[in-house]
Order: sequence, then structure tokens, then C-alpha cells
Amino acid sequence: MTRLSSVVVEPKVAATASVIWLHGLGSNGHDFEALLPELGLPESAPVRFIFPHSPSIPVTINAGMVMPAWYDILEMGAGRKLNREQLVRSAQDIARMVDHEIACGIASERIILAGFSQGGAVAYHTALTYPKTLGGLLTLSTYFPTADDIALNPANQALPVEVMHGEFDPVVYPMMGYDAVKALKKLGLSPEWRVYPMEHQVCYEQIKDIAAWLRKILDL
Repeated sequence: MTRLSSVVVEPKVAATASVIWLHGLGSNGHDFEALLPELGLPESAPVRFIFPHSPSIPVTINAGMVMPAWYDILEMGAGRKLNREQLVRSAQDIARMVDHEIACGIASERIILAGFSQGGAVAYHTALTYPKTLGGLLTLSTYFPTADDIALNPANQALPVEVMHGEFDPVVYPMMGYDAVKALKKLGLSPEWRVYPMEHQVCYEQIKDIAAWLRKILDL
């Protein structure tokens, strides 16, 4: 099966770790590529960054307009309605990307999944159902729509999870982010919860925290 097209940023040395970072609705893989210099990671960091492009599909909340999306959103609000089958299909696509990294010689424990908004929802499902132990999960301004019926794979029962959200987010309400944290704890994980004085975006303080977390998880 054809893998998703992606922006791939290779390190200056041989890669021993990979970060697969998913964009939000209406964006593409270049969105977070621009963030890499801001992370300030060591030039010798052996980390491959992969920013996949979602497919383009009709999105109901945007009058059926075709745009990059990991799944269709049928209704906004805290009780957001979405196409679960499309979300799971996207998670399977990302899982195949993880498989590819492992086939290329990257240990599963050195692979991190990250996602913003829609991409974070897909990253939750991918990471927690993946059958091999992953390195970590970073979710930004997102929610966990499959929390109620997800089949957590024991391989990732102790997965390090960093959850970040804007306290003024008008798109994915802060309580939706915190509900994800509560769901993770109910599943037996121990997520970290960080809130920033921002809306549905990324801020400088958060970028510093992301960099520190990556250094810690990947021992950079």
C-alpha cells in the first residue's frame, strides 16, 4: 500500500530516532517543518523528522469544501462529531509509517508521534494501539475522540505522553484537552498536562518545553 507523502528532514548524522509529526485541519506537512530551527536541538542530534501530508477530503463543517484533513468533522463544539472510520484509517496510515521507520533500522522505542489538533487526535489512536513500544507521544491543542472504545495495546501502557493546550483555545476547548488527560489516566497512563496563555496555536514558551521534552525522551 502506498505510504502518505511527507516532508522528511534528515539529520546531519545517521538517524537513530524519528519524530512523526501530524498537522491540523487545512494545513500540510510544511506547517511544523518551519518550527525545527526554533527547537534549538543539537546539530549532532540523530533525529529524523517526518511531517506527513494528510489526504484532501470534503469537510462537512466547512460546507463540504475539499481540503487537507485526517478525517471529516460533522459538528463542532465540545461534543464534536466526526467520521471515526476515517480517523482510524488515518491512524493505520501513520502506523505504517512507523513500521517503515522500524524497517529502516530505527528502534520502535526511539520513535515519537506528535500531532496538532486533528493530527493529535490521530496520534493518540495510533500510538496507543501500536503493537510495539514507542518512545513517546506529544499532543498539541487536541482531543481524544476514540478514548471511550480504544483497545490500548499493552506495549504502550507506560508510554510517556506530553499534552499541551492553550487556555484560551476557541477551536478545541481546554476542557477537551483535559478530558483527554483524564481518559489517559483512566487507561493507566501518566500524562503530563501543560497549559499556555494562547489560543489555537503554538507559542515560544511551549516550543522551549517541546525541545526540552524531546531532549529528555531521546537523550539528546
